[in-house]
Amino acid sequence: MTIKHKITLYSSLFFSGFYALIAFFIVLSFSLFRAEEFKERLNEKALTTIRLLLDVKEVDNDLLKIIDENSIHQLYEEKTLVFDEYFNLIYSSLDDTKINWKRDDLFFLKKHGNFFKKEGKNEIYGIGHLNKGKLFYAIISANDNYGKSKLRYLTTVIIISFIIFLLATWIFTYTLIKKQLNPLNDFHKEISLINDLHIERQLPSDENSQNEIDLLSKEFNLMMKRITEVYNLQKDFTAHVSHELRTPLLKLSVQIENQLLEKYNGENIFLKNMMKEICQLNDLINSLLLLTQNNQTNNQEYEPIRIDDVLYNAIEKITQEYKDISIEYSIEESVAESPEILEIKSSSNLLEITFSNLIKNAYLYSENKKVQVKILQENNRLMLCIINKGSIIAENAEDILFKPFRRGTNAVDSKGLGIGLTIVKRILANFGFSIIYHFSEGKHKFLIKF
Repeated sequence: MTIKHKITLYSSLFFSGFYALIAFFIVLSFSLFRAEEFKERLNEKALTTIRLLLDVKEVDNDLLKIIDENSIHQLYEEKTLVFDEYFNLIYSSLDDTKINWKRDDLFFLKKHGNFFKKEGKNEIYGIGHLNKGKLFYAIISANDNYGKSKLRYLTTVIIISFIIFLLATWIFTYTLIKKQLNPLNDFHKEISLINDLHIERQLPSDENSQNEIDLLSKEFNLMMKRITEVYNLQKDFTAHVSHELRTPLLKLSVQIENQLLEKYNGENIFLKNMMKEICQLNDLINSLLLLTQNNQTNNQEYEPIRIDDVLYNAIEKITQEYKDISIEYSIEESVAESPEILEIKSSSNLLEITFSNLIKNAYLYSENKKVQVKILQENNRLMLCIINKGSIIAENAEDILFKPFRRGTNAVDSKGLGIGLTIVKRILANFGFSIIYHFSEGKHKFLIKF
């Protein structure tokens, strides 16, 4: 779970729980208030009935029943019983409604003065009242249907509002946190773009802001600036040393060539071997220079070039250098029918170096000196495939092939610098292209995706 989701979850749970406690307190308080209010109404009704029955001589039992039935304060399922001091029933409001009372209830009233209890849906209230020196008791039972309906309505409103509040809290919290943490997402994306081709990249930040993310960006930029300075010093050192070494090597190679042509007529084995070593050393220096030239290139700076033209030039030079090489060159029919697919914006010189290195590598480590070169299209994407037959490189070939000065087990008896494929990947990455290696059924396959 991401930090954004965790903060959203914890914040929403906190506010939802807090709201739930408040809602529960409101419902509980109203429930207690309803019960107390209904108790007061029952008390008032009981006292009124006793007074009318005892104090008003004109009111008999039948008239009192009529009054109860037509009272504006009539209670739902109301039943009133009045007892004298000897616990004799002297008044019952309705005959069809029963109150489950016991004689012990009257003894309790005599001792304590009143009681209040629940029985099913009804609530029963008892009270003792002193009238003209005599003690009378009233037990009244009724259902507070109106109060309970208000309680149900309030509970329903609270539940609905809680659900709405819960959804609103989650949405608001997630939206707010997502907005606040968006700079972190941008921060992550920018950092992921920093590599050896983008080492000088700086993260956007507000210099005057005290926001934690801006402060982190500024510190990160300062750190990357120091790293870039060290990296550039190392790169400049490699470039300067390489340039300094090229000059004497060039002079040596010219002198040896002159000696071979003039004095020994090309038959001196010692000079020939020395010439090969100088050429190999010169290749190493040129490769080091290419590796140090790692600044990202804007493809808009280049004119469109055709892949097949660059590939043909590379093949032509390879066949002149290696007379026994056999290259099988083919273009997929869908690509041949749409030549505009072959056009990309890149450097023809750098791509020619890339193709030459791959074809040369395939030739040197091929069992039959044959190389297959295919131009194809897959999912509207132009690709170049170079295939040769040979022994397995290593179990983890993908991890070592494109690293400098790393060679597979099949290259033990072959001369090489172990840097050609590193240059290939560096050039392709420089233009946003990719290369994939795969080995199956005794064949090595390099696939370039443009």
